[in-house]
Amino acid sequence: MSVRQRTTFAPGSQPAPASAAPAMSTVNLAARQRMLSQRLVLQTVLAADHPLPHLDDARRTLALFSDSQARLTDTIRGMEPPAATALRAVYDGPRGVAALVDDFARCAADALDAIAAGSVRRAAAVAALVERNDGVLEALNRATSAFDGIDSARTASTVRELGDIVQAINRVAREAKVVSFNAQVMAARAGQHGREFAVVANVLSGITGQIDGLSVKAGQLVGAPH
Repeated sequence: MSVRQRTTFAPGSQPAPASAAPAMSTVNLAARQRMLSQRLVLQTVLAADHPLPHLDDARRTLALFSDSQARLTDTIRGMEPPAATALRAVYDGPRGVAALVDDFARCAADALDAIAAGSVRRAAAVAALVERNDGVLEALNRATSAFDGIDSARTASTVRELGDIVQAINRVAREAKVVSFNAQVMAARAGQHGREFAVVANVLSGITGQIDGLSVKAGQLVGAPH
């Protein structure tokens, strides 16, 4: 059974077309890799003694594992610094996540092929896969932590930006209140001739009140001062 070729992170390279699989966050996708790796080892060990139905189950799990890994590497290739730089530091290199995951997938494919062929080396192939279990699990834990750290940093950055926007809205609302008040004063001075102007001033006052209420709610959500 063939395994996807390892993807390198060449600068300026374009990510491959998105998979048709349902959208999933990178953190959840990386965490799912850990579950799939353990399921793959278990199904392969079971298939060594009872090929049916465990062999087909293991092949499907390997396909899911390889597809998920391809989606993660595509995601990294499409990221901008510094997120991409941080992830490449975790994924690249001879002991990086990418190398360990690729080696694990190749061993799984080799073991499944040996089992399917009834080869005398199937026991050794399965043993080689089991030996890599701890290493790939540790690598996938590192990957999950790296993606989680980037998502947390993005969330914090978004909250800061929203806080700045809320403060800007607050300034506009305060200025609009001043304009509305001045307009009401001028309308009162104009007497009968300022009635229509007074209506506009009152509408503006109502709008600024709504803006102020919404900005307070938004500020509470992001923790920004009002």
